[in-house]
Amino acid sequence: MNATAADYRWLGDHCPELIEAYCVTLVHAVSPEEALGRLRARADGRVTGIAALVEAAGKAWKASGGDRHFLGLCAVDGWTLLVEPNGYLGSLDEAAAPLSRGTELVTHFRNVNAVDHFSRYVDGELRLHFEPLFPYAREGADPDGAVALMREVGFDLRGDDADPEGSTEAAFALAERLTGVRLTPELLDGAEFRTASAPVF
Repeated sequence: MNATAADYRWLGDHCPELIEAYCVTLVHAVSPEEALGRLRARADGRVTGIAALVEAAGKAWKASGGDRHFLGLCAVDGWTLLVEPNGYLGSLDEAAAPLSRGTELVTHFRNVNAVDHFSRYVDGELRLHFEPLFPYAREGADPDGAVALMREVGFDLRGDDADPEGSTEAAFALAERLTGVRLTPELLDGAEFRTASAPVF
């Protein structure tokens, strides 16, 4: 099934606290344990479900004062899924480049001020980067390689006249089209996340 933004409309109702500010990263053929090593992160527990992960992230932020990044990791269909409620580590080149070494990575991020980023890396190289609110402005080594998919999932690429409606949902759909990993309420609610913290770069 070819995902579109419409397939992720459930996010706002099901995960309102997550969708307000998040970073979601998918790394191919790298285990959660290896991902932790590449990020110089330390594991500190496990939680089941996205609601518990959001709650744990809030507690971790209060405990660290923002001095460390909080992560939740789990394996999904040959990929490692990293979810950061109110986080952004996966969107940083300093993290994404080493995470994608020898493989590929797709990451997208949004904060409470609607600042957003979508990136795809292959073997440490940034292949595609754009802001979902402004998908017509792209950069990277292959900035136009996913244009057809971007249109199909629901991004408006017309330029300054583009309609930003549904850009966050389209980012989730594009990540699915690039990785084959479909995120569903059932998957997120049933996932056992390994929680960890990583140093601030």
